[in-house]
Amino acid sequence: MERLPAALRGIVLMLLAVMCFAALDATSKHLSRTYPVAVLVWVRYVVHCLLMLAFLAPSMRWRLVATGKPVALTIRALLLVATTALCMAAFRVMPLAETTAIIFVSPLAVGLLAGPVLGEKVGAARWIAMLAGFAGMLMVARPGSGLSLEGVLLALGAAACYTVYQLQTRQLSPTENTWTMLFYTALAGTVVMTLGLPLFWGGPLPGPLDALMFCSMGLYGGGGHYLLTRAFRHAPASTLSPFLYAQLLWAGLFGGLFFDHWPDALSIAGMAVIAAGSIGMAAWERRQSRTAGVG
Repeated sequence: MERLPAALRGIVLMLLAVMCFAALDATSKHLSRTYPVAVLVWVRYVVHCLLMLAFLAPSMRWRLVATGKPVALTIRALLLVATTALCMAAFRVMPLAETTAIIFVSPLAVGLLAGPVLGEKVGAARWIAMLAGFAGMLMVARPGSGLSLEGVLLALGAAACYTVYQLQTRQLSPTENTWTMLFYTALAGTVVMTLGLPLFWGGPLPGPLDALMFCSMGLYGGGGHYLLTRAFRHAPASTLSPFLYAQLLWAGLFGGLFFDHWPDALSIAGMAVIAAGSIGMAAWERRQSRTAGVG
């Protein structure tokens, strides 16, 4: 890996990260057939939190939680917890690829809302990209597609929460430590879901294989975020952002192999439109930033 050019290392790490996220989704979908979604969310964050404590707390100590904006970081963390819960609930009743595609409208919404929320300029290119993404979503979640209305609404709720989460990330990342932000997410998810555990605890006790799969969700989530962080150290966001959409390919592959849910032609076309809209917007923003730099 070290022999590869920096940008290529970043791309490889990004592809591995989104594979972890798709594996997390597939595992949660499988387990949700037997266990309550809230229990899955709880285990995912507990394992993630314990991993961070084991590997980072000895070296970072109090720097892991040191921040001047604890409230903002906590709100951001709770938004991701809500996103996780809504995603897992949607995956329980929807195919992986189609659900992932609907949630992936959020980067387009971020680009559009960056104007009024962050003061960024929103030009015609962002509007075109957002409209294309919305059209792609309608192609995926169209009437007659056989998708569950409940699942579509859950996926849209996840996309809304994830949009606000990303906007807050943009606001906080210039001043906050990346590991601190990640740890607050793991800690908030662990605390909130543990407090609510008496309300949703139930279902059968997992056997050895299911217990291993439970623990793997924390590994996929924590490992994916770690790889994502490392990727952005090797290459800029404008280079890596198109490769986020490899998660759609992983989701389609896992959904077909493990659940026999292969997207139809129109759904695949809708996913392509969503990805193309986001990639086009990222390319336009990269060009605008270069133009501004030259000027």
